[in-house]
Amino acid sequence: MIRLPKRRWAAPLALALAAGLLAGCGSTTKLDETPIESRTPTPVNPAGAAGSAGAAGSTGGAPQSQVATVNLPGSAGAGAGSSALGRVVYFDYDSFVVKDEFRSLIEGHAKLLAANRGKRVVVEGHTDERGGREYNLALGQKRAEAVAKSLELLGATQTQVEAVSYGEERPAVEGHDEAAWARNRRAEVKDR
Repeated sequence: MIRLPKRRWAAPLALALAAGLLAGCGSTTKLDETPIESRTPTPVNPAGAAGSAGAAGSTGGAPQSQVATVNLPGSAGAGAGSSALGRVVYFDYDSFVVKDEFRSLIEGHAKLLAANRGKRVVVEGHTDERGGREYNLALGQKRAEAVAKSLELLGATQTQVEAVSYGEERPAVEGHDEAAWARNRRAEVKDR
């Protein structure tokens, strides 16, 4: 029988490598999770007074039950409710995080979709002019998917919501300043 010398460092080294590998795997971020900002935002409505009804509804500390004022029964109520909700969700620069101030807008659309399973919407993602074309298309897609995922989490089905990106190709406002860029960083909910 041949006796090999014991290597006392081999077992601890293997354990340390395994622990490091497991620790690295646990810290990865899943891309399919939609980040939703939950802090209280400073009321900013880049669209002005007539822009987004959803943003104005959440600035006064209104309870979440305010969304229940949408008339869901019947087809006439569903059509009137979707136009009264507002359709634009604005984003911060280089971000696809859905801000808390647009929660009532998304909840309202989700309730309409849940009440009428035959209704379908398209969420169009847009960016400002800064950044490359491919980057902006990808960021616009992430913005559209973030809103679509939020709608699905609140009651809509995957078949009711489609996410598309136009990147910087369809600006809401022409201009090369922060005011124009803020209006162009958006996702729009449109009937299909």
